Amino acid sequence: MTIAFVNFPVIILSIMSESSKNFSSIPILDYSLSLSSSTKPTFIPNLRNALINIGFLYLSNTDAVVDPALVESLKSYIPKLFALAQDEKDKIRMANSPHFLGYSRLGAELTKGKTDYREQFDIATEHVSRWRPGDPDFWNVWGPSQYPDESLIPGFQQTMKNYLTQVAALGTTFITLIAEALGLPSDGLSRFYDTPDRMQHRGKVVQYPVPSERSISNQGVGPHYDHQVLHEPLQLLQASPHPGIQVQNLTGDWIDAPPIPGTFVINFGRALEFATNLGIVRATSHRVLSPPVGSSSPRYSVPFFHNIALDVRVRDPKYEIEFPPEILELRDERGSLSQTDSVNYSEFETQPSGMVQLMGRVKSHPDVAQRHYPALFQRFFPDGLPAAGSAY
Repeated sequence: MTIAFVNFPVIILSIMSESSKNFSSIPILDYSLSLSSSTKPTFIPNLRNALINIGFLYLSNTDAVVDPALVESLKSYIPKLFALAQDEKDKIRMANSPHFLGYSRLGAELTKGKTDYREQFDIATEHVSRWRPGDPDFWNVWGPSQYPDESLIPGFQQTMKNYLTQVAALGTTFITLIAEALGLPSDGLSRFYDTPDRMQHRGKVVQYPVPSERSISNQGVGPHYDHQVLHEPLQLLQASPHPGIQVQNLTGDWIDAPPIPGTFVINFGRALEFATNLGIVRATSHRVLSPPVGSSSPRYSVPFFHNIALDVRVRDPKYEIEFPPEILELRDERGSLSQTDSVNYSEFETQPSGMVQLMGRVKSHPDVAQRHYPALFQRFFPDGLPAAGSAY
C-alpha cells in the first residue's frame, strides 16, 4: 500500500476495461466507493479486472479504516528505527525467534542468486503461538514479535501495533470484496481463515539504502511472487517518495508502480491463485529496485501480508470453490498465465499453508532454522550455514 506524503489529495479512480488482457499501468480503486450500495457497483467490476488481469492495484481513500494521522506517525518513526545503534538492533535479531520475527541485517537475503540490498524488521499482529511439543512445526511459525527497547524509541511499539491492527481490519474487509468481485457471497472465501484468535498477519518495516558504485547489489528485492492471499502484499505502505516497485505484465515487461499519495499498493498472492481454480486470480511477479545512486535518502516501505489459516491445503477438494460461468469465461479470455522471472510456491499444490510459509522462511533465514528447526535446516542446507538465505 502506498501512503507516501503528509498531505492526502483526492485520488481520481482509474477505470480499466474488463476486456484488457494485458496492462501497462496499475489501476487506482477508490475504497470509499465500496462502502455505499449506490457506488459499490462501480467498484466491484474494477476490482474484478484487477484480480483477473493484473494482480496489482492501488487502493485510495481508506481513511474510514486506516487513520492517516496514525500512518504519518508511523512514518516519522521509521528513520529513527533504522538509526538505532547496531548492537541495539542486533539484540532483537530474527535468530532469537522461532516465529521468524525480528531484525535482519543489510544484505542477509538473496533472490535469484543476487543480494537483496535491504535492512528490515519483521513485526506481526499480536499472537500467542499454539504450538506444543508433538505439534506440527509449522504451527510455531506464528507467535509474538520482538520490539526495540521502549526507552530508545518511545511510542514506536504501540504505534506499530495500532497500525497493524488497522491494516489487518482493512484486509479482512477487502477479502469480502474480493469474494463479491469473483461472483461469490461476501463470505465466499471464509473457508480459508480460522477464528481471529488463531490467525496472525505479518508486517515488515524495510529500509532500502542508497547504493554506491561499490555496493554489493542495487537490487532491493529480486523478482518474486508472494505466497499469502494478499500482499506486499495485502497492503504496502510506500513510506517515502522513491520509486522502486515494478510489476511484470503478461508479455514480460516491467511496469512501474511509483508511490501515489494517499494510497496503498495491493497485490494478490500465490495462495489465492492456486485456490481459484489454478489461476482465476492472478498472482503477479514483481520486484523492488534500490534508490538510484546519488539519492539523498533511503527508500522506506511497510509491507503487510494477510495470511490464510496454517492448516489450509488450498488444493484439497474440501476447499474447492465453484465459480460462476461468467468468471470462468473472463479467465479464459485472459488466457493462460505466461512464464515470468519468478517461479516459486508450487508447494501449495501439496502442502498446508503453514508448511509453505515455514519452508519459505527457512530458506530465507537459515540462521533461524539452524537454531529452531534443525531437521528442516539439515534438509535444505546439508552443507551447513550459507552466507545468506534465498527463498527463490
